[in-house]
Amino acid sequence: MVSVFWISFAIVVYVYVGYPALLLAWARLRSRDVVRLPGAAAPGVSIVIAARNEGQRLANRIDNLLQLEYGGDRQIIVVSDGSTDNTLEVLANYRGSVDIVVVDAGGKAVALNAGVARARHDIIVFADARQAFASDALIELTVPFDNPRVGAVTGELLLDCESPGRRQADRRTSGANTPTGADRRATADRRLTVESTIADGVGLYWRYEKQIRRYESAVGSTLGATGAIYAMRRSLWLPLPPDTILDDVLVPMRVVLAGYRTVFNEKARAFDRVAPDAEAEITRKVRTLAGNFQILTLEPRLLLPWLNPVWFQYVSHKIGRLLVPYAMLVLIGSSITVADRSSVYAVALAAQCVFYLLAAYGAWLERRDRVAARRLAPACAASWSASASRDREGALNA
Repeated sequence: MVSVFWISFAIVVYVYVGYPALLLAWARLRSRDVVRLPGAAAPGVSIVIAARNEGQRLANRIDNLLQLEYGGDRQIIVVSDGSTDNTLEVLANYRGSVDIVVVDAGGKAVALNAGVARARHDIIVFADARQAFASDALIELTVPFDNPRVGAVTGELLLDCESPGRRQADRRTSGANTPTGADRRATADRRLTVESTIADGVGLYWRYEKQIRRYESAVGSTLGATGAIYAMRRSLWLPLPPDTILDDVLVPMRVVLAGYRTVFNEKARAFDRVAPDAEAEITRKVRTLAGNFQILTLEPRLLLPWLNPVWFQYVSHKIGRLLVPYAMLVLIGSSITVADRSSVYAVALAAQCVFYLLAAYGAWLERRDRVAARRLAPACAASWSASASRDREGALNA
């Protein structure tokens, strides 16, 4: 049982500490810069958005994409995935600027397949309806493609919890002159949004994840992309299975399996809000774990070191993360068994008990705050409605 304790302990420590430390040392020895070759022209890009019932967001999103700084041709493709709201009416206002594709509700993968089929440029950019791009995002996202060995590029997603005021400052300088109606929608959205109860923890963990992504990119290829902002060569696209959960992991890994690099360029930025509470974050985590298990069934080649150029990184990062929950269960069980053999094991058991008790206490606090926020939301909505009415009356009187 002692050996079981140390093996499970080693797995947890290696995945979260040892592997990042190895990457850091490796990246310092073999760092690859992202630069645009002198005189290189910006390639044409086809931007694909899969949208289901995103009518409230699409106007702002399309305005943002149309107003980005970019010297090359851009094509914006919005795929309505069986939308039942006003998505198609909103898109009709952009006819001539946006290619509209309508498909029956089949999931994001089906919508992306339809969007890529409509693309006319060699570089495909994938985006979501919720986020916004920085003004130079397309420029920075396409810079690495000057290297013919780069097959995909992921940008950096900045959450509003990472740096107070940073998101708002970047949004103000993003070059988007938002129409008055969109301005009112954005203001309403901000007023009705209750502060996230998990912002600090998610922000810290997301920064940790992005640092690992930087190191992986520096030594060869990162192991996934940010679904809100990534691009690839159209020639490397393979249609996604309809039930694909994580397109932003499967697509980049297929690029790597084809012999190309997937790189991270933190200068290509998108902006988003953090999940409002632990319940939403848990849902996202469960989806991520399920997607990573699914990818092993869709691309078993990833487990073969002679076929996967980043096999070591993949096993250390992706497979390691899948093993950690089981290793932690084994660790606590083995600690209980051997706690009486040495003070080392007794301290280890006590430390784990404290850790899980603090986690349970944190979950209780988060649940309490979430209940309070839900009670507060109707009052916030009523306050905003009254304020909006006063604004309208003032405008009419003026």
